[in-house]
Amino acid sequence: MYGAHRLSLGKSLFLLPLLISPGCDDAPDRSGPATLVQTWVEMWNSYDLNQVEGLFLNDDRLTYFSSEREGVIRGFQDVMDHHRGFGFVPGGLEQGNRLWVEDLRTDVFEEAAVLTGIWFFQRSGEAESLADPQRGPVTFVCVYEDGAWRFVHMNFGEYLPPETTNP
Repeated sequence: MYGAHRLSLGKSLFLLPLLISPGCDDAPDRSGPATLVQTWVEMWNSYDLNQVEGLFLNDDRLTYFSSEREGVIRGFQDVMDHHRGFGFVPGGLEQGNRLWVEDLRTDVFEEAAVLTGIWFFQRSGEAESLADPQRGPVTFVCVYEDGAWRFVHMNFGEYLPPETTNP
């Protein structure tokens, strides 16, 4: 049975369809993957490199496709370096940039989950009424390991502005 739950993150609103299974006390928390995405958004908006370790699987199976560069980023250390490249620092940094996710859908499979949605990114100083934020599709894959949900894969695409896609 599917249920719809609303979760607010700043100005954005998540609609989370969650698969609900009755009565399994030792099973992973079904809301955990969506909570992991919420925590990731908060980490991204704070630019706190210290929080990355608690969100991602810390081994070489971790993969990440960024909308900012070609190719796969493989392994925990390379994901950390990728975040450093965006200006993440230990303890965080006020950038004024804002990232959010809308239309998040969560599908849980035993001890793995796939989440899909649309990411949005507004750079500091760009008035929301004057500039359209960057945006695109995103897929998060997470696993339940050692009592916690962790990201094992992320894939970000980007929707190009209409003037760059018309011949």
